[in-house]
Parts: sequence; C-alpha cells; structure tokens
Amino acid sequence: MPGDERHALYNFIELKRREMEKKKSLNSSTIGTTKFCRMKKISPLFAVLIFSLIFQLLSAQTITRKVYTTTPVYAELIATYEKFPQKSSSCKLLKYGSTDIGKPLHLLVISKSKEFDPAILRQQNKRILLINNGIHPGEPDGIDASIELVNTLLEDESKIPNDVVICIVPVYNVDGCLNRGKFSRANQNGPEEYGFRGNAQNLDLNRDFIKADSKNAQTFTQIFQTWKPDVFVDNHTSDGADYQYIMTLIATQRDKLHPVLSKYMCEDMVPQLYSKMKERKYEMCPYVETEGETPESGIVEFMESPRYSSGYAVLFNCISFVPETHMWKPYNERVWSDYELLLAMIDVIHKDAKKIGELKTLADVQLMKQQQFILNWQLDTAKFDNINFKGYEAIHKPSNISGLQRLYYDRNKPYTKSIRFYNRYKPTTTVTAPTQYIIPQAWAKAIERLQLNGVQMKQLERDTAITCEVSYITDFETGKNPYEGHYVHYNTRIRKENQRLNFYKGDYLISTQQAARRYIIETLEPEGDDSFFAWNFFDAVLQQKEWFSDYIFEEKAEELLNNDPKLNEEFQLKKKTDKSFAENHRAQLLFIYRHSPYYEKSHNRYPVVRLLN
Repeated sequence: MPGDERHALYNFIELKRREMEKKKSLNSSTIGTTKFCRMKKISPLFAVLIFSLIFQLLSAQTITRKVYTTTPVYAELIATYEKFPQKSSSCKLLKYGSTDIGKPLHLLVISKSKEFDPAILRQQNKRILLINNGIHPGEPDGIDASIELVNTLLEDESKIPNDVVICIVPVYNVDGCLNRGKFSRANQNGPEEYGFRGNAQNLDLNRDFIKADSKNAQTFTQIFQTWKPDVFVDNHTSDGADYQYIMTLIATQRDKLHPVLSKYMCEDMVPQLYSKMKERKYEMCPYVETEGETPESGIVEFMESPRYSSGYAVLFNCISFVPETHMWKPYNERVWSDYELLLAMIDVIHKDAKKIGELKTLADVQLMKQQQFILNWQLDTAKFDNINFKGYEAIHKPSNISGLQRLYYDRNKPYTKSIRFYNRYKPTTTVTAPTQYIIPQAWAKAIERLQLNGVQMKQLERDTAITCEVSYITDFETGKNPYEGHYVHYNTRIRKENQRLNFYKGDYLISTQQAARRYIIETLEPEGDDSFFAWNFFDAVLQQKEWFSDYIFEEKAEELLNNDPKLNEEFQLKKKTDKSFAENHRAQLLFIYRHSPYYEKSHNRYPVVRLLN
C-alpha cells in the first residue's frame, strides 16, 4: 500500500477506535465504510480486508501502542525518568551510591499514598515490588517495558494500587548500557542498537550478588536492603532452543524458597500469572533449559544459586521472578509481553497483598527456629510434571558451512506436545545452624559484605580465649579457568574439631538469630557452592607458611618415628600400599612433618569459627 494511503488508513482506524470507545460496541466501527471506499477509490472487497484488520487490531488492543525497534541511550533513559516526578507527585526518583563507571543507580518509587520512606511503608503494611532492568543491557526489553508501565500508571493513577509500592531500577548495568553497539548479540532479533553484557570491570553482574566485586552490586545491595521487597522481578532475554512462546518465566526454585512462600507461589501466584498472560494473548511457559538437545527431552527448572539476582533474593524470603523473553521474537513483541507481565504481576500482588504479607511474616518467624540449612542441591530426575509445550519440530540437516549435520527448528511445523518439566531438587549438603560465628577482623572483605547486607555484629571488647568449633579444609577442587574474576572452589570437604583459640579486641561476633540468618549461614559455611570460601575470600589460609630443610629434618623425622609407635605404624603402612610414596623421599619427610607438632595448626584452618551454645 502506498505511504499516503497507509497514513490515511491509520488515521481512519484511530477515528473508528474512538467511536468504539464511546459506543462500547465493535459494530460502530463499520460506520463510514462506504465513504472511506469512495474517498480512497478502493474496492469493497479490499475494504472488507481493511476492516477485518481493524477488528483484529482493536480486539488485540495494540492499535495505539508504540512499535519498538529501538531502545533509548542512557542519557535519554535517565531524562525520561527525571520527567516522571514532574508529571505526578505519586512517584519519586532516588539516587543511590555509584557504579563501576562512576554514575549512580537510580530508583523510581511509585507510591499512591505519596509516602516514600520504606520504614513507614512497611509499618503501613504495604507490599514492595522491586523491578530490575538492564542487568544485561543487550537484553533491554524490560527497560522499555518499564517506561510503558510507568506511563500507564501515571496517566491513570487509579491503576496504582493502594497497597503496592512499585520500585523500578531503570538500568542496573549502567556501564554496559553506555557500551552500546549492534553486533554483540548475534542470535537476537532487535533492537537496532543495545548495550553490552559486561560492566566496566567486564563482570557479568548476574553472577556478582554474593561476592559483590562491583560497585553496581554493592549499591544494589543497599537498595535491596533498604526497601526489603516482598517480590522481585529481574527482566531478561533468553537464548537457546526455538519455540512458539514470546515469554518464558523463571520462578524462584520451589525447593529453595521457604515452604510457606513456596506453596503460595506454586499453587496460587504462578498459576494466576500464567492465566493472566494467556488472557493477554502472551501465553507463557517455564524457562526453556533443555534436559537433552531439544525441548522434547524435557526442560529443567533453573536452579538459581545466590550468585544470581533471584538466588540472592530468596535468602531473604523474597519471592523472585526472572522473565525471559525469546531472543528471536520481534523486539516490539518482547517489550509488550514484558509490559503485560509486569501489569499482571502488580494485579496479583494487589489481589493477594494481605496474604503475601502474612506469609512473609510467618516465613521470617519460622526461619529463626530453623536448624537445618541446605547449602547445595542436585536435580531430582525422578520427579517431574508433565506440561503442554508449544514448540517447533527440530530436525538435523547438512550444514552449508561444514557439510556436517546441524540442528534446525522448522517454524513451518509447530506442535503442541506433553513434555516433562523437571522442577524438583534434592539436597546434597546440609548444615546445622550454630548460635554464633566469630570472624577475625583481619578478613575485611567478608566483613564488609556482611555489613552491606544488614548483618548485625558485635565486636569483642577485649582479647579473649574461646572454645569453638573449627573447620579444616580437607579437600576441594578449583576451576581451571577464571570465572568472573575468580578461580572458584567447589566440591569442598571439611573436618571439624573443637579448639580453644585466641581472639582479639575488635574481632566480630555474629549471632544467627537475625533477619539475615540464611544469608549468614550460606555465605560463611565453606562447603556452600556460593560461600565466601568458594569465591576465594579466604584463600590465604590454604598456603602453608613454614617448611623444613630435608638435610636438617632427617634426624628429627627419625626421632619422631621412634618416639611415636602409632605414627610409625601409619608411615610403614603407607609405604607398603603406596608405591609412588615409597619411592619419594621428600613425600615421606613431608608425611612425618605434617603429623608432627612442628606442622602449623593454622594451615587449611578456616578462619570463621562456630559457637554452638
């Protein structure tokens, strides 16, 4: 259709839409058809086609919506948010801290009561929804969707719930947002330009919530701990398999969330979200992480450990969601599906505000009595749900590049099939909570992270000797390649024993009877996959400091064997059963040395100790 005709058509469509709103009937949109046909000299058949299009567009409620092919640059984005408080006194734009690139994090707060003090809002029993955008700025769907959300709420403030306060981070990875380009997302269908995944330190900020190496993460922690959200949403775009859905959803892994919150989320909240999204013509499915090569093999519920935003939030009994729009769907559709999900989320929180508050309070109370804490998890493949999945037929065909077989999804062959959804995990490492931990003041990096997360600590007022439970690192593995600035430890094993150790004025005593109880335990227990030990905060204890010279220690080693029959028996047995040991003189001396009083007791001794009563 020529441009001038298309312009006239859209003007006419808008006129008909307004008439429909007045008359509350689709029938009124047919008025003027004959006149329009005569005006544009088009056939009645073509007019029928035009009005068919009109009816479809109107019924889908997309006629007045902006078509998104671009996303704003950082300066434009912040300028947009700075204008919102000028439109309405129901919102306020706050600045927090700094990011690694030197700019602050912004937080827009929408509060119908015009109260913006989080402490007062909690006293008023308001539910807090925190929406995070642009953690990966190459996935900017949520950035644009949130702008649309704010416009919707401020243009008609009756849509702002009385009992829900909405907090929005316009863009979290400011650094990556400023690093803008066209080519870093090879598998993504728009927008035209976008930001970069890494921040100014080249960190993936969605791996930084526990270790908090970035100023971004430290400032976000300040926001999170100040506002203490009941529900958290972190907007993303997915990669991976192809399927019919525009929107997929990661909900907090049910086994990790506190049971009272998990029951509500799984049986009530999530079904409501799925139903509302289907009504809005954006049917969802769980995030597609395949068990095998394609979705037909089943999909696996994502296990978000505390390094991830949602895994961090669950440590504080916060229900979390990660919307994942499909990267190859048109950008415009991704933005609007995200927008609809945010509206649906607000609707559900408003409807269940009282229930969510009561369950959160109950979970917090029960957490204080909980004794067993799970640190690590493993997928339970014996448990799964069957779900209907709308995918595309996956085939293998010869690659035009290599000539070898390649995977291909045929969009001309959609299907709906029942597939397995593996959504349960079982514990692999469990610990009993101590009453207190002691952390020596020397370990400042860990102490700073604890304080940042609101952990209450007392410093010893004088030097003192305390009998405590200590842990020795007996075994662990370390990644061969750097990961987010670290060589991460895993499969950590420990040995415990009681010792009387000297502590000093200024060392920190941490009670586990506080709101951050789960955070404290999961960061300070060394066996945890995302513990501070795993992230190398305490690596210095793994290095032996004192050694021996073979030619001097030789006689001392012989004397030790002669004076300790048990040690001699263990030594002789190892020589008989371990050929490499029997042929290695240095290894034999080292064995004796490490079983002697000369070996330093602090080697491999984890510096954070436990008090059990």
